[in-house]
Amino acid sequence: MMDSRTFNNMRETILANNFADIMGVSKATLQKWEENGTFVPKVDTAGHKYFFIKDLLHVQEINEMVNSSWEEENRIRPLRPYTSIELFAGAGGLALGMEKAGFEHVMLNEIDHDACMTLRNNRPGWKIEEGDIRKFSFKQYEGVDFLSGGFPCQAFSYAGKQGGFKDTRGTLFFELARAVQEVRPKVFMGENVKGLMAHDGGRTLDTIKNVIRELGYTLVSPKVLRAIKYRVPQKRERLIIIAIRNDIAEKVQFYWPAPYHRIMTLKDAFYKGDLYDTDVPLSDGQKYPSKKQKVMEMVPMGGYWRDLPIEVQKEYMGGSFYLGGGKTGMARRLSLYEPSLTLTCAPAQKQTERCHPIETRPLTVREYARVQTFPDEWQFTGSLSSQYKQIGNAVPVNLAYAIGRSLVRLFNDIERL
Repeated sequence: MMDSRTFNNMRETILANNFADIMGVSKATLQKWEENGTFVPKVDTAGHKYFFIKDLLHVQEINEMVNSSWEEENRIRPLRPYTSIELFAGAGGLALGMEKAGFEHVMLNEIDHDACMTLRNNRPGWKIEEGDIRKFSFKQYEGVDFLSGGFPCQAFSYAGKQGGFKDTRGTLFFELARAVQEVRPKVFMGENVKGLMAHDGGRTLDTIKNVIRELGYTLVSPKVLRAIKYRVPQKRERLIIIAIRNDIAEKVQFYWPAPYHRIMTLKDAFYKGDLYDTDVPLSDGQKYPSKKQKVMEMVPMGGYWRDLPIEVQKEYMGGSFYLGGGKTGMARRLSLYEPSLTLTCAPAQKQTERCHPIETRPLTVREYARVQTFPDEWQFTGSLSSQYKQIGNAVPVNLAYAIGRSLVRLFNDIERL
C-alpha cells in the first residue's frame, strides 16, 4: 500500500506518474525532468514519487486545475431543451453525458444490435434507429439544434488529394457530413481518436476541414481532450471537432470545458467516495487460463511484463521479447492510485491486459463501466464479450458531460441573439 501520509489528501499531492499524464508526457520524459532538475519529486517511505501541488502552481496545467471554474460550469442549465441527433451512438456514453448537460435526444442511430438493445432497455423513450447510416435520410429532422457523432476513421488513407466531399465518399465521415447537410443544425460535433490529427500526414484532417467549409460551417480549432481532466479515472484521449453554422459563428464564441480540480483514480472508480456513492457492484467478468493466472500473480500493482522474472518474461512474451518497443500493455496490472490505461474491447487479451490492481483477474463489466463513468444502473445487453466491446468503445460519460455543459453555454449564447 502507499504511504498514507502522501495520499490522504489528493488535493494537496499528486503522484509523479499522474503529473506526467496531465502534462501528456511519457515516464521517460518525467525521469529526464527529474535528472535535469526541472521537476524533482519527493519520495515517500515506500519509494513512491510525488509532488506537492503548491510546488507546481507555476505549471499552467496544474494552475488551471487548482483555479478551475468547474463548479461554476456545473451550474450551467439550458435556457430551453436543445434538441439533438446522435450518429454512431454505441452504448450511449456520449448520449448520456449530453442528456445530463441538458440536451433532448430526438434520434440516435447505431448499427450494432446489442448496443441498440442497450440503448432501448435503458432509455425506452429515446428513438433508436438501428441499421446502416447510409440507408437513412435525415431530412425529416431539419431544424434540430445539434448533431453529433463519433464517426469511425476508416478508408481515409487516400484522403486529401482533392479535398471536400469527393475525398470523403466511401467513409463514414461523409455520412456525418450528409446528415449535417440535410439537418442544418446550429452546431455539430464529431469525435474521434487522437491519431486522426496526424493521420496521413495531416491530410485527413485537412480534408475534414474542407468538407466543413463546404457545408457552410465555421470550425472551432480542434482539440484533443484528456479524459483524466474531467473526472474520468482513465487515460483516454479524444479529438473533439466542433463547428458552428456560418450565420451564427461570428456572433458567439465556444469555450472548452474547465478541468476538474484533481485526477480520479481506480480507487475512486471502485470504492465509495467522490465519484460514486457505493463500492462497485459485483458482476460478470472474463477469467484467465490457469497458466496465465500464475504469470499475472507475479506482476505487482502498476507493473507489467518487465516486472516478471527474466525467464518468465521470455516464455510469456515469446518472440516479442526480442523486439523493440515498450509493449507496456502486456501483462499489465493496473494501479489503484492512478487512472486506468485506456480501456480496450477485451481486458484479457495478451497485448491489452487490464488486470485488477489487487485481485488477479481482468476487470469485470461493472468495473469497466465505472472506468468509463457510466452510472451503475446503466445495464449492458448481449454476450460478455459484446458488453466489454460496447463499454470499451464508448465516450466516457463524464467527459461527454463536461463537453455538453460547454455546448449548452454556447447554445444559451445563441438563444440570446
